[in-house]
Amino acid sequence: MSHKSDFDGKTVVVTGAGSGIGQETAVEFGDAGANVVLADVDTEGGEETAATINDDTDGAATFVEVDVTDDGDVEQMVETATEEYGGLDVAFNNAGIGGTFDETHEISEESWQAIIDVNLSGIWRCLRKEIPAMHEDGGGAIVNTASILGQVGEAGTPAYTAAKHGVVGLTKVAALEQATEDIRVNAVCPGYIETQMLDDAGVTTDEQMRAETEALHPMQRLGNVDEIADAVLWLASDGASFATGEALAVDGGYLSR
Repeated sequence: MSHKSDFDGKTVVVTGAGSGIGQETAVEFGDAGANVVLADVDTEGGEETAATINDDTDGAATFVEVDVTDDGDVEQMVETATEEYGGLDVAFNNAGIGGTFDETHEISEESWQAIIDVNLSGIWRCLRKEIPAMHEDGGGAIVNTASILGQVGEAGTPAYTAAKHGVVGLTKVAALEQATEDIRVNAVCPGYIETQMLDDAGVTTDEQMRAETEALHPMQRLGNVDEIADAVLWLASDGASFATGEALAVDGGYLSR
């Protein structure tokens, strides 16, 4: 899928760019000629993504070590975009963590707060810095990573599910607020995707768990990072110019069951 005409010379911020969906999406923005500011706590992964974009694509990349729970880090990320590349056109707020499987009455306060702080409050921190920068730049497009668990529940994931539902709600509110400011705000809701997060949870390494997870999707497989990246680039492109406040599921039919 080519989006060269949409992003050539544009400036894009991607959080969680050191691996998985964020890394693949950042590289695709680079392929489309964008200047990409890469943000992650994973410096090795972030630098690797930057090298790939600078060496192998028509775009340019700068890595900034960013913890989305730190307001100063997020501010530095946006300042890097505006100072090095002259503005901010697109933001993909993707940084997130999985957490442990605990029932609602068993999850520790520490785990609850950590998951909410990264997965929900982290996106809010990004929005509150990105939106003013886009006002200065005359508009833009924002895509937030939610999840299928932003639209349904799954036992044992109280904080993650609450956070992702919050992301969907926050996306809709921001979209309403910015609808006349030429800033579109949408969310992507992936199903289970082949990433390090699933590796860490044992989903992709345990044969039975993998089979059970694949069976949750009518297409009988896990998704791939490029399938999510393509959806993100479409939501951020001129081709989605009338789409805002949308929570787009890319889930192999999971939510249609």
